[in-house]
Amino acid sequence: MNSGPLNENELQWLDDVLLKYGNDDSILDVAELDGLLTAVLSAPYEIEPTDWLLAIWGGAHRVPAWTSEKEMERFMALCFQHMADIAERLENYPEQFEPLFGLREFEGAELTIVEEWCFGYMRGVALADWSSLPEALQPELDAIALHGLEANFDKIETLTPQELDRSIDKLAPAALSLFAWWSAHQITAPAKPVQQPLRVEKTVGRNDPCPCGSGKKFKQCCLH
Repeated sequence: MNSGPLNENELQWLDDVLLKYGNDDSILDVAELDGLLTAVLSAPYEIEPTDWLLAIWGGAHRVPAWTSEKEMERFMALCFQHMADIAERLENYPEQFEPLFGLREFEGAELTIVEEWCFGYMRGVALADWSSLPEALQPELDAIALHGLEANFDKIETLTPQELDRSIDKLAPAALSLFAWWSAHQITAPAKPVQQPLRVEKTVGRNDPCPCGSGKKFKQCCLH
């Protein structure tokens, strides 16, 4: 796997793929993906890659019908490379950490758009149990949630331009503080629900294909 920051072409390719296969529940763009991966890296315990990869598309039932295996492999490789770069900055070069905010031109001025990154971060938070976060650090999470939850949109509208700028300036330091805390205070991940035994409603021969769809023989899979 390649290492280091993604270049502009690679980021644009990721953006295009997210748009191509996007749905109402998926990650919208690379800014939101960057936020999601930052939160996953900052979680109270390790989140399995399968979980956050599925979260990108809004769940297992939303996974794209990829044009080719090569396209899927490149998407995953770039996601892991970008995640490794974020991790390197968070852990070893915090002064170089910068959330990948969006930019938009409005009336000749370039505006910083932070909502997508913050929405992605909060989606990443939802993949783990953050309930044991100390009260002293709750303001850091609230700073991100202010721009990352629809419930807070009314609050945003009441901010003056100066207050809005200050709220944006809090985002990167908040992400660094949350990463530093959970890195030093990792907790045990909750056990995943145990899969219930398969109920076979009809007689299946020991050497028949297992009805669970594993491709194995019944005697080698769900018989016991």
